[in-house]
Amino acid sequence: MGTAEQTLIVLAVMAVLFVTEIIPLAITSLGGAITLGLMGIITPKVVFSGLSDSTVVLFAGMFVVGAALFYTGLAQKIGETVVSHAGTSENGLMLAIMVVTATMSAFLSNTGTTAALLPVVVGICAVAKIPASRQLMPLAFAAGIGGIITMVGTPPNIIVSGTLTKFGEQPFGFFEFAWIGIPLTIATIAFMMLIGKHLLPKHEIQDAGDVEQEVAAEDISNDPKKQLYSGLILLGVIIAMILGDFLKGYGINLPLSMVAVIGAMLCVLTGCLNEKQAYTSIDWVTIFLFAGMMPVATALDQSGAGKMIANAVIGVMGSDPSPYFATAVLFALSCVMTQFMSNTASCALLAPIGISIAQGMGADPHAVLMAIGVAASCAFGTPVGTPPNTLVLGPGQYKFTDYVKAGVPLSLVCFVVSLIIIPMVWPFFPGK
Repeated sequence: MGTAEQTLIVLAVMAVLFVTEIIPLAITSLGGAITLGLMGIITPKVVFSGLSDSTVVLFAGMFVVGAALFYTGLAQKIGETVVSHAGTSENGLMLAIMVVTATMSAFLSNTGTTAALLPVVVGICAVAKIPASRQLMPLAFAAGIGGIITMVGTPPNIIVSGTLTKFGEQPFGFFEFAWIGIPLTIATIAFMMLIGKHLLPKHEIQDAGDVEQEVAAEDISNDPKKQLYSGLILLGVIIAMILGDFLKGYGINLPLSMVAVIGAMLCVLTGCLNEKQAYTSIDWVTIFLFAGMMPVATALDQSGAGKMIANAVIGVMGSDPSPYFATAVLFALSCVMTQFMSNTASCALLAPIGISIAQGMGADPHAVLMAIGVAASCAFGTPVGTPPNTLVLGPGQYKFTDYVKAGVPLSLVCFVVSLIIIPMVWPFFPGK
């Protein structure tokens, strides 16, 4: 039995444990990585490489920045302000949260957007007396889908455009993704407000202090000066994240993880929260869950297991599939693989395969590549499908099955919308 088959067996066992939650999610994640290391499929260094991954560091830093908003009372204050204008309607708040999140994610990192808005949304929920679990998953889904709207919104968009260039085809334009990104965003918001909300759990909150980091009411300082500090730090973090790529042109390297950690340090140095509170505010389940899945994704890629899955599915299509069928199959494959692999890795693996299949059929490859890229951003069915999904896991008190219940139907909606719109905008045989 080769390493690819061994990796797939480990992944299958992990999938069962994730769904049943017989053991904690973080233990399953880390256990899978360690098992792959013991089997020699990945090196010991790779097994724990996830703990130093920049996304994990970003998570930790933003948990502290978010906690500062609670300990100073600013999150609750913002919540009261928003509720006083928008009311306490669950649908009204969901609409506002998802529109703002999707818009920000179109131009910013969807992970950074989720991390920045997380404490604000939890504060709004606390004031409106709405369980945070009713709004945090919509927040994560909006962040994921909003990233499709522009070239820089999510890595798969850049990958599919770059693949077209490598194969001598015209790359996608910066806003060209909006032709499918905006309809998908509208469909996602409509689905969550009409159907998805009925599939979300209701983890009741007890009071305004019983929120994301479980900040006790007596620990909230309500100091106007500290509230100002925490607000300015969060604003500064968001601005720095926006300017990150721009500053690279001037030789200044300011990655999201570094921005988050600087923000966390400033929160402690300004007294917005103390060192102990900073440590306890980090959701370690989220950290270890994501850190464990990073080496598992590496194993899928390096062992050839990901390619084996791709080849097996493509073999089902036959020697002469129709462009519509090929696009549907590749969309489904990209979406399923991204539930457990990095969307960057799955897209990078499938993009060259997709363009080769399209060229073999004599079809324009743009529709196939767009489908692969879009599907890689529609991994709503697991808490490890995207970083935003992982970020809201702990604060929303979600179970693995909660993502399956709400995320899988949403992925199917995106599948249908994409197969209708993509061939219309990017015809398989233009000019015919």
